[in-house]
Amino acid sequence: MRWYGLSDLVSLSDIRQSGATGVVTALHYLKNGQVWSKDEILKRRDIIEKAGMNWSVVESIPVHEDIKRQIGKYRDYIENYKTNIRNIAACDIKTVCYNFMPVVDWTRTNLDYRLPNGASALRFDKIDFAAFETFILKRKNVAQDYSEEEIGKAETRFKNMPESYKETITQYVIAGLPGRTTESNPTLDDFRGVLQTYSDMDEEALRSNIIDFLREIVPVAEEEGVNLTIHPDDPPFSLLGLPRIVSKSEQIEKLLDGVNSKANGLCFCTGSLGARRENDLVTMANKFADRVNFIHFRAVKIEDDGSFHEDNHLEGSIDMYAVMSVLLKEQQERNASIPMRPDHGHKLLDDLTKSQNPGYSAIGRLRGLAELRGLELGILRSNNWG
Repeated sequence: MRWYGLSDLVSLSDIRQSGATGVVTALHYLKNGQVWSKDEILKRRDIIEKAGMNWSVVESIPVHEDIKRQIGKYRDYIENYKTNIRNIAACDIKTVCYNFMPVVDWTRTNLDYRLPNGASALRFDKIDFAAFETFILKRKNVAQDYSEEEIGKAETRFKNMPESYKETITQYVIAGLPGRTTESNPTLDDFRGVLQTYSDMDEEALRSNIIDFLREIVPVAEEEGVNLTIHPDDPPFSLLGLPRIVSKSEQIEKLLDGVNSKANGLCFCTGSLGARRENDLVTMANKFADRVNFIHFRAVKIEDDGSFHEDNHLEGSIDMYAVMSVLLKEQQERNASIPMRPDHGHKLLDDLTKSQNPGYSAIGRLRGLAELRGLELGILRSNNWG
């Protein structure tokens, strides 16, 4: 289970009671690009071990924006990244998850989408986002990313959008701005300025930059016995005019072939990859199984217009049984466990009255973990794998 540290209202005691044996966390209080000292890593590891679990995966060591753009002190930040790999390995943590999404991390338009049963989910509404980009952010060249019909719907949506929601969706998107703090309170102009720094970068340029980055850090990971695992783009299509390079099969293939090493691996996130209708997750799981170093199990329900919301873990638009079967078969062939976690969860019961990191409710993830463990046991037993 993922844990956001001592400020997380879902405690380590809660996580242990869920049945989880490993914790996925990071030193969230350190700035992107900063060196993680062994002392700080050990402090976090000791807290987790005293709670009766182990620190199984680092998620994430963030990649500084200068590395993605190859500007400023990016070479210094790459050296710091190497040091961090060495330091976590020295503390016996051997899996690192990261992403290479420019400017923003995962993006949603609604963090409290009410389902028919009263539970709450995360949702991405394509038309709401088009309204934000077109009429709130007023991004240049936005019309080339949407059809005339979508722009028309976005205009109608915007005209009927309450002012409070315009402010809310703006904050949801800007929340992913690099270096943002609650004190900094960036504006739309700040956000436009950051986007402008990527105005001359396309998919090929961004891919070239990540390959250069991987050529530097993968040899260090190999030396230290660390498995790197890149998280797919979320959602897995272009937003805000920014390039995406981990959204579909051919992009992942280029990334893995660009630095052909077991240490250069994939985080197979069913929720992220599953939000792109063209992605066949079972085929992708079979294709990339030997490079999967970490697994996020999460289900999404894709709607007719390309919007999606996060569904119960065994429901939605993803054949979780088939995907898990492929990955458990790979685990048997390796004779080693691949770390996995339930990714996100609905707000259920008491979750609805508590404050949590979006997607990281206690009871909702507990339900997801229980369902996934049951599915795993059924697959293992039916194949005589344990």
